[in-house]
Amino acid sequence: MTDSIMSKAATMEIPINSNGDTGTLPEDDSLEQDLQQVMVSGPNLNETSIVSGGYGGTADGIIPTSSIKGSNMHHSSSSSSMTAEETTRGVAVEKLETMRKWGLNTYKCTKQMISERFGRGSRTVDLELEAQIEVLRDTKRKYETVLRLARALTNHFYNMVQTQHALGDTFADLSQKSPELRDEFGYNAETQKLLCKNGETLLGAINFFVSSINTLVNKTMEDTLMTIKLYENARLEFDAYRTDLEELSMGPRDAVTMARIDAAQQQYQVQKEKYERLRSDVTIKLKFLEENKVKVMHKQLLLFHNAISAYFAGNQQQLEQTLKQFNIKLKPPGADKPSWLEEQ
Repeated sequence: MTDSIMSKAATMEIPINSNGDTGTLPEDDSLEQDLQQVMVSGPNLNETSIVSGGYGGTADGIIPTSSIKGSNMHHSSSSSSMTAEETTRGVAVEKLETMRKWGLNTYKCTKQMISERFGRGSRTVDLELEAQIEVLRDTKRKYETVLRLARALTNHFYNMVQTQHALGDTFADLSQKSPELRDEFGYNAETQKLLCKNGETLLGAINFFVSSINTLVNKTMEDTLMTIKLYENARLEFDAYRTDLEELSMGPRDAVTMARIDAAQQQYQVQKEKYERLRSDVTIKLKFLEENKVKVMHKQLLLFHNAISAYFAGNQQQLEQTLKQFNIKLKPPGADKPSWLEEQ
């Protein structure tokens, strides 16, 4: 019964990829062409004959085409045809074997996944590692919230700075056109220009903060989570082949079954090594990620605090010193604005 299930699974079109995730089997047009070339057997012109007489004529009326083309041409054409046919057949067999292995692996992983979801199958659990993975995912969600709010703050503050810039220009224009209020408009224009300059300095600090958090969340953490995904897929494959080996070991011990047990044991060992290797990779990446996160956030939180405090205290010198301390260079005015070509 197991053989029939395996045979059926090898030909089933289950939309699951080799690592247990849902997906689709990529189309392979070359495989179809190879199969057609193997299965279609047309006549070979080097082996056909031309009948000069009618039906039932004598052998003297049969003219071999090889005598027309020449013996050397016949030998060369026949050899190249055999070589091309053997190559095509070999490619087709190789691809069919790959599809068979893929189908078998897909069946095992799908069966294991369904068993786990319905509570009938056992799974390998590393409690300490899975706790660290869950902490990382929770931390990433919280840091994504910080990143979203920091970006919103940047947008709002940018709009305020632009408004201050426009207000300062308007005050300066009115001071020239209103002699009776020249002084009042004048010092208000100077105040708005100073606030605008300090605001641009603060924007430089906040943009650096946002850029660093974005790199930490969407590159560093995401890279570790990709390795974790590979680890979880390897864990599913490992448990699938482990379960298969356990089921075979509980059956009869005849010659056929023993051969299948040996093959399953080899596959189990391969999956076990892959699983342990990826588990080690995840452990190392989690350790380095934690160290990197602490170093980056210590610097960025200090920058954010000092820059915000200096700006709202009106301490221009301290604000500029904060940017120098963290080696932040301000872009010239208008550098962040996209060109009219980029806006199209």
